[in-house]
Amino acid sequence: QTCALPISVELVRLFQVELEHYEKIEGTTLSLDGKANRLSMLLRNNLAMAMQGLAVIPLFAGYDLEAEGPPAAGRIFSYDVTGGRYEEHSFHSVGSGSVFARGALKKLYRDDLSEADAVLAVIHALYDAADDDSATGGPDVTRRIYPVVASVTSDGFRRLPESDVASTTEQVVQERMANPNGHQAPLR
Repeated sequence: QTCALPISVELVRLFQVELEHYEKIEGTTLSLDGKANRLSMLLRNNLAMAMQGLAVIPLFAGYDLEAEGPPAAGRIFSYDVTGGRYEEHSFHSVGSGSVFARGALKKLYRDDLSEADAVLAVIHALYDAADDDSATGGPDVTRRIYPVVASVTSDGFRRLPESDVASTTEQVVQERMANPNGHQAPLR
């Protein structure tokens, strides 16, 4: 028995293959802007399926190792269903609960967050999104279903161990039992 992959997973795989193909042909990696533009073209080429309700709206983030100025700068790109590319700043979210997640990130985000604090902020954001949007799945401590969290730095991509994410998630759930609205943003 075979299982069809979700369109989003197929898009990621196709994007990876195209980037690998470019690297083999050109002998160099594509710039971050080039990757963002290529993803935009993939979405634009899928417009007919998107108009039939089979849309993928990705969020693309990476480090621009060719940026002038300070060491590698993190950049975030969001897209619309037609492949329109938009550069975001500091943080962003996509999906039906994104407005709630973005609101939580807006009050919790700071430029100097440690990795642990950033993980805490995104789990709070996911919790808020799941709390206010019925189509957003949140953590399920009983069934041990936790979010997948990754850290992307100038050193590369690293998926955080599930045990670390579980610990932080359980901390957030316990905090929310005492304070259902979550952290209050400092006024100073």
